[in-house]
Amino acid sequence: MKIIIDDLSSPEIASFLQEHIEDMRATSPPESKHALDLSGLKQADITFWSVSYKNKIVACGALKELSATHAEIKSMRTSARLRGKGLASKMLQHILDEAKARQYKKLSLETGSMEFFTPARALYKKFGFSECPPFANYTNDPNSIFMQLILKDS
Repeated sequence: MKIIIDDLSSPEIASFLQEHIEDMRATSPPESKHALDLSGLKQADITFWSVSYKNKIVACGALKELSATHAEIKSMRTSARLRGKGLASKMLQHILDEAKARQYKKLSLETGSMEFFTPARALYKKFGFSECPPFANYTNDPNSIFMQLILKDS
């Protein structure tokens, strides 16, 4: 397994992210869909990683800087055929390590409230995230759950 910063230029990552957008469209109403497309992920304040295994992209995740001390986790996804194999945990740990290296004090995220997102919410809780009010430009939404983790100095 290899985690790399991805420049989002390959057709393979474009296809992988399109599946992510399609999953979000299938499970969230349009006004509650916060997944970023390729152009949204190519912003200067976002670092995007892909995870490859046997030369295939199998997971991804991103970190969006909101301030010098606060960042948001974006675009966490694991290939449907490999869910439950620990890839999301490895990606999340990589993001947490990077956030600590950048000296962020808090990480936040938005995920869905629907059954489809239950495994994601369980993963975040396992890593110490807890529910919080909306942050940044988000507003209260019954289809969203907001979570945060206060990072301890290492």
